[in-house]
Amino acid sequence: MSGQIDARLRAANIELPPAPAPAANYVPYVVSGNLAFIAGQVPFVGAERHFIGKVGAEYDLEQAQQAARIVGLNIIAQVKAACDGDLDRVRRCVKLGGFVNCTPDFVQHPQVINAASDLMVEVFGEAGQHARFAVGAPALPFDVAVEIDAVFELA
Repeated sequence: MSGQIDARLRAANIELPPAPAPAANYVPYVVSGNLAFIAGQVPFVGAERHFIGKVGAEYDLEQAQQAARIVGLNIIAQVKAACDGDLDRVRRCVKLGGFVNCTPDFVQHPQVINAASDLMVEVFGEAGQHARFAVGAPALPFDVAVEIDAVFELA
């Protein structure tokens, strides 16, 4: 039975991907009490990583925002798995932590991660508003352009 969040996803023509499998020795999420900690997600589309390379070199701001939105979809897919498929259990997106693989002169990290932040509000409404950090990094795993982790409060 689909709930309000699933209906919102359909109305916005947003299709969630399957939750990506972890790439190393960790689990994709941990539920502790009423919090779900989502491990860092990268721009997986299907079984393939996309947006390999640095923002400010191989990718511009708009392309990096596309990568961050894909990462946001993967985060929502993971929280859906953590909620046993019921996104209506999400009470709040508490925090996003965003990393941008970028050149030293690229300073628009917040604008990149805004794409994932905007997606959380689009999907969860007011409950999607969250605390956040957005930083640049000299390298990320697999040379992906963006990685984001998250914390959600669950019912």
